[in-house]
Amino acid sequence: MAFAVPAMESEPLSELNTTPLIDVMLVLLVMFIITIPLATHSVEVDLPQSCQPDCPPAPDTVSNKIVIDAAGRVLWNGATVTETQLAALLAETTEMAIEPELQFEPEANASYDVAARTLRTIKASGVSKFGFVGNEKYRQFGMAD
Repeated sequence: MAFAVPAMESEPLSELNTTPLIDVMLVLLVMFIITIPLATHSVEVDLPQSCQPDCPPAPDTVSNKIVIDAAGRVLWNGATVTETQLAALLAETTEMAIEPELQFEPEANASYDVAARTLRTIKASGVSKFGFVGNEKYRQFGMAD
């Protein structure tokens, strides 16, 4: 008795094996389910409550202003000072319990050399609250008449 072996087809399979794709989708689904509860934890933050109408007045901020005018003078809160006096005033402000803010505002025609020397003095003094003010005036550049 002879057994007949069926002939195998030589054409490639045209069906896509979807089992690995389903496995990957299930793994991703499980990962998302695990991470979702972590994202829903809340952090308690105490927000400030309104104190109206019994609010205390806001503290006045203390500031000093250095202006360099077109004549090359350095003005400390409106008074002309020398470079040595400026260094002494800056050293005095850094020793205060609450250091005042230092505002630097050179005029449009101020000497660059004087401004650079003044900035060098400010940097050497160790001032920590420093800012340039009045720059918005020079936002537009135009031709000089």
